[in-house]
Amino acid sequence: MSSRGLRERLLLFLTVMGPGVITAFADNDAGGIATYSAAGAKYGYSLLIVLFISILVLTVVQEISARTGAVTGRGLSDLIRERYGVKWTFFAMAVLLVANMATTVSELSGIATSLEIFGLSRYISVPAVTLVVWWLVIKADYARIEKVFFVLCITFFSYVISGFVVSPPWHEVITAAVTPVLSHDPEYLLMVIGIIGTTITPWGQFYVQASIVDKGINAKNYMYTRWDVIVGAFFTGFIAFFIIVTTAATLHVNNIPIETARDAALALEPLAGKYAAMLFAFGLFGASMLASFILPLSTSYAICEAFGFERGVSKSHKDAPVFFGLYTIILIVSAGLVLLPGLSLYHVMLTTQVVNGVLLPPVLIFMVLIASNEKIMGQYRNSSLYNSVAWTFTAVVIALTLLLLVSSLAPGFVDQALLRLTV
Repeated sequence: MSSRGLRERLLLFLTVMGPGVITAFADNDAGGIATYSAAGAKYGYSLLIVLFISILVLTVVQEISARTGAVTGRGLSDLIRERYGVKWTFFAMAVLLVANMATTVSELSGIATSLEIFGLSRYISVPAVTLVVWWLVIKADYARIEKVFFVLCITFFSYVISGFVVSPPWHEVITAAVTPVLSHDPEYLLMVIGIIGTTITPWGQFYVQASIVDKGINAKNYMYTRWDVIVGAFFTGFIAFFIIVTTAATLHVNNIPIETARDAALALEPLAGKYAAMLFAFGLFGASMLASFILPLSTSYAICEAFGFERGVSKSHKDAPVFFGLYTIILIVSAGLVLLPGLSLYHVMLTTQVVNGVLLPPVLIFMVLIASNEKIMGQYRNSSLYNSVAWTFTAVVIALTLLLLVSSLAPGFVDQALLRLTV
């Protein structure tokens, strides 16, 4: 290939790049950072293999969303309504709204927590940041707002720097990343579901497909969109890996429990230096800001599309009043909940990721059924391999959720069942 042809392909890739990378980075939101930090602090490197498997599945799932959006030119909620009717659409939107409202609260909690580390009260930071986020989305078109997203993505690399600052035992890290650890302990299962829920989110599938449609990407340049998704998924895992490694190499080995994300950042200072703590807090702020933009947008896109309302960041408020109205309500309600006195921001961030994990299977089922339909996707329908991966993962998440429920309500039942199997 000539240098000119290579440049043209690179420029085309940079033109379509955005939805996959931004969605994948936003997966490492405030709740994600809290979850990965808790996983590293409590279980060391043992959950790295869960992260590794989740990233492989994330690549497949995000690719399905991107391909469906590029081929059909329509979002997921629109396709659900057409294929399965209003009742199932209402169910899917209810699932999304519950997950996204909880997660938006988590993002604003992350902003409050990160700025509290630098001495700024949540009662100042949350209203101020909420106003900035709202104003940028209301006033900017998609091209401009996407540039803001890319700038915020850069802040995630503070975790990579922190990971090298703490100097972990890399041979132990690599061994743990390929060694399965089985346990039916409820707290362990809760953490596994939390990692899955924060890595592969229900909102992410709606958002990546909607943003591809909004950006005008079609089947012709789908190949470049596919690479956008792959690159994004890689960086999701890359950043999450260093968050777990950083907390495992410092907090876990010194048996330091954490009750808040603030604890995680401040505990790093005596163990790894003040710069590691500052980088951790800075990364939490950037991650929370990015997801604070994305989550309400994802919800507004999906619900307006599902019920036929005009939508899009590039639209005016006059053209899309329901879209911007819903976006505004989500931000205001979420900010109000974060400001409730006595609310544990850290536990909000952790709990929302488990909620995401539990609500993920219904979304995956709709996605796979639509992407496998030849009438809708034509030659771009799912391959047998993709369907096998997606259905297997969906079954595993459902099984983990049921096992968590049984282990929590009747812990002795699981032990007796396993004992019978081994006798």
